[in-house]
Amino acid sequence: MPHFSHLIEQWQSTLNWLPNPDQLAQFEKLYELVLEGNSKQNLTRITAPDDFWEKHLWDSLRGVFAFWDRENIKLIDIGTGAGFPGLPIAIAKPSWQVTLVDSKQKKVAFVQQTIQDLQLPNAIAQAGRVEELNQTSGYKKKYDLAVVRAVGKPDICASYCLPFLKRSGTAILYRGQWLPEESEQIDLFCEQQGLQVVKQDRFQTPLTEGIRHSVYLSPRSTSISNS
Repeated sequence: MPHFSHLIEQWQSTLNWLPNPDQLAQFEKLYELVLEGNSKQNLTRITAPDDFWEKHLWDSLRGVFAFWDRENIKLIDIGTGAGFPGLPIAIAKPSWQVTLVDSKQKKVAFVQQTIQDLQLPNAIAQAGRVEELNQTSGYKKKYDLAVVRAVGKPDICASYCLPFLKRSGTAILYRGQWLPEESEQIDLFCEQQGLQVVKQDRFQTPLTEGIRHSVYLSPRSTSISNS
């Protein structure tokens, strides 16, 4: 049975976007593959359909909402785990090239199999430590967007992203809370690294009205709008 079709209006009202029938089927299959994968390894505690939609699918796409109208973006998802936010982004944005990186081989094996099962030619998964990958020629300064959805200190997350970015690139930190001391940490880091905080976006999730933040960092003057 479809798990997400009753949420169509939520896609439209909150992202001004609707998945086409193929994309909706891919989101459904992704959910089923994650549930199946959960029986073999610990992928996520979020398994109820509405929770999965809000906290994995919607949240993944909301972070890149400011770039929604752009095509042919190269994006790297750092510490992807079970494939979030990278897999939903790859489904929703077929013209984007999405690289999903994680240090845990078992997680990457799951993501690689899922990419095959979902037939996503625009996504690849790579096992490795980001501190090493971001210094190798195939990855260094190659990406328009580097996204990281993690609970680590924001300056550490940003430091992982920075070497991957083109000069015009943007790092996107997916956060729950965004505390004043985190703002101070990131401001200091940006000052040291020649970066700037382009935008701190505070928003509510559509179903449970939880508070989330997306924080955008860029090596140069770049304006971001949601137009």
